[in-house]
Amino acid sequence: MPVVVGPQSLDGLEVIEARAARLGAPVLAFGQHWHCHEDRGRMVFQDENGLLDLPLPNLPGPHQIQNAGAALMALRWLGHGEAVCEAAVTRAKWPARMQRLRRGPLAELAPKVELWLDGGHNPAGGEAVAETLARMPLRPTHLICGMLNTKDVAGYMRPLAPHVQSLHAVEIPGEANTLPAGDTADAARAAGIAAVTAPSVAAALADIAARDPEARVLICGSLYLAGTVLRDNG
Repeated sequence: MPVVVGPQSLDGLEVIEARAARLGAPVLAFGQHWHCHEDRGRMVFQDENGLLDLPLPNLPGPHQIQNAGAALMALRWLGHGEAVCEAAVTRAKWPARMQRLRRGPLAELAPKVELWLDGGHNPAGGEAVAETLARMPLRPTHLICGMLNTKDVAGYMRPLAPHVQSLHAVEIPGEANTLPAGDTADAARAAGIAAVTAPSVAAALADIAARDPEARVLICGSLYLAGTVLRDNG
C-alpha cells in the first residue's frame, strides 16, 4: 500500500520517506508523482496515467485543491476512473472545515449573518483560513474564537489579522484545557485584532449581529469548540 504525500518541506518529506521505506511502502509525492493546480476556475490533476480536468473542489479554500489532489492520487492508484474522481471532488463534505451554517438555532439567532465554522487550530490552519477569507467576496468579517491552552495561539492569529474586523473570545464548554477567554483576547490584540470576551458563542454572535447584522462571522480556533457548536446547533 503506497503513502500518498501532499506538499511538504524537504525535511518533512525525508522523514516520511524514511518511515515509508522501513514499512516497505512506496511513496507517491506531490511534485514528483502527481501534480495539481487551479487553472481558469477548474482543477487540473496529472499523474503518470494522464491528466484530469475537473471542477474545483466542493470544499472551500485554495488549500483544498491540494487536499483533493492527494485523494485523487489514492483513487487513481486504486484503479478508479474519471467519474469517481469527479464525484470525489464535487461531493466531498467535511464538517467544521469552512462549513457554512445555514440552519439551526445559531443561524436563526442572526438570520442575515453569513455564518461559518472551522476547526483549524494551528498556524497552518490559520494560514489556510486566511487564504480562504482573502478569496471570498468583500464583507465585514468577525471571529468567534475559542482555543486550547496547548496550541500556538499567536501563530494561529497572525495570518488572520489582515482579514477580520474583530474577535470575540470564548471558552470551550466542558473542556478542561480550554484557554481562558481573556488570554485568547490578549493574543488577538497582540496580533493586531480588536478583541473582547463573551460568555458563549451565542452571546458573541448576538453581539456581533446587533452591531453588524449582515456581517460574515467565523466560529473558529478548535475542533472541540466546533464539536460543541455542531452538537448544539443541531
